[in-house]
Amino acid sequence: MGGTMTAEALPKASQLRRDDSKWPVPPPDGYTVDDLFTLHDLPPHTELIDGSLVFVSPQRKFHTLAMYLLEQGLRSHVPEDLRVRREMAVVLGKRNAPEPDLVVVTAEADGDQRQTRYQAADVLLAVEVVSPDSEARDRDTKPHKYAGAGIPNFWLVEMAENDRPVVWTYQLDPVNKTYVSTGVHHDRLKLSAPYDIDIDLTAIDKL
Repeated sequence: MGGTMTAEALPKASQLRRDDSKWPVPPPDGYTVDDLFTLHDLPPHTELIDGSLVFVSPQRKFHTLAMYLLEQGLRSHVPEDLRVRREMAVVLGKRNAPEPDLVVVTAEADGDQRQTRYQAADVLLAVEVVSPDSEARDRDTKPHKYAGAGIPNFWLVEMAENDRPVVWTYQLDPVNKTYVSTGVHHDRLKLSAPYDIDIDLTAIDKL
């Protein structure tokens, strides 16, 4: 019959060559930071975790609004020698360059408009807003790597049952290179580190 597709019309697995794939074959030891910034046509916000490329899925509205709320709150009191940036890669080592949702960095580390990354030593705060597809990375993998790289402050942001953000805040134990909890914040985020911060978390209802 003219319009019927048979099994023979489909390519066999042996006929599919590796170089037909959209993505290059990973090196035996995984990708490096240099690869991340030189590979062509990677999706936006691709991260490098332990030598593997991690692609970001479409985000919920909560993720966008929480990022906006926290970014505006951080900017409203930021000292002149610091900068607030969103969705920029942070180089933690040869095979790790995650992209926190928000970072606070030193003004000296903030280059021209072509800048694509920061070094861990230049970051005072990393913020991750948890997404359903990245819970393990946001809650476990990334905090351990941020602490190991010496980033002094870390915030983990999740959606509470009332659809508002709840923020877990942590400071670095520099001896053990682990994070120590400094609080859980539901309606108001008021801190003195990395600088004086006061954010009304309930304001997300008006965004």
